[in-house]
Amino acid sequence: MAGRLLSIGECMVELMQAEGGLMRKSFAGDTFNTAYYARQYLPAEWSVDYCSAVGTDKISEEMRAFIAGHGVGTDTIARIEGRSPGLYMIHLDHGERSFSYWRSASAAKLLARDGDRLRAAMEASDIIVFSGITLAILPTEDVDTLLAELRRAKAAGKRVVFDPNIRPRLWDDAAYMRATITEGARAASLVMPSLDDETTHFGDASLEETIARYRALGVDGLVVKDGEKGATLVFGDERSHVPSARVETIVDTTSAGDSFNGAFLARLATGGSPQEAARFAANVAAAVIQHHGALVAKDKLPDGD
Repeated sequence: MAGRLLSIGECMVELMQAEGGLMRKSFAGDTFNTAYYARQYLPAEWSVDYCSAVGTDKISEEMRAFIAGHGVGTDTIARIEGRSPGLYMIHLDHGERSFSYWRSASAAKLLARDGDRLRAAMEASDIIVFSGITLAILPTEDVDTLLAELRRAKAAGKRVVFDPNIRPRLWDDAAYMRATITEGARAASLVMPSLDDETTHFGDASLEETIARYRALGVDGLVVKDGEKGATLVFGDERSHVPSARVETIVDTTSAGDSFNGAFLARLATGGSPQEAARFAANVAAAVIQHHGALVAKDKLPDGD
């Protein structure tokens, strides 16, 4: 059965460590990473598209070509004169990563300026993915536009997927951050948070509090990721837990959650149960964190069968 997954957000220029003190350039960003991994495991009759904005400069054209070269559609990426992609650098310390960012002129900050374009893209899609970073980079009025279109898509029966992916340094005000993340979840039918983020930024004292808070917002499905402890799934009245996959050596945790999301959605979209999808996604994420960078080549990932 054919379908379309649309991922909305910011792709950036990625600089990562290489041998000899050099840096290697690539392109990545949370929602693009999710689209990349979904593309690896969705059948050919499914399309995967990225909704964002870039500039008209050389690096923007390289980014569009890179995205298209990995099988992700670029027709919903706007071109904006005078803007360019943001850039980030990965710093690693025993496999754990931190980042430095340069994104003041990022074109993706204007990705929701045209509500009609957003609506058309969502209407043509079956699964729509966005994140807390998508919301964080937008002007307030554009956040309202995006959320309105997401609510419309949810009401129309689309599967709207939200990863809160909370990055406080992107938000000017913590109360506004929490309120906006909450509205993002309310606009979604499936929320995929990380428990560490929820306890740190929402003050949840337990997994139970995180589940109760999101369920109270009308979320149909919930996948709470808890690192090496695995994931807790709540779909309707059914609750289950799926353990993480064993990893001997962690090289780089960049994109662990994004790869889990993409693999999970691909397996769910093609008929897998939430539990089957989570087990498969855990294996994919385990493979990803044994390699450098956000996007790991298909031949280093688990088979999709």
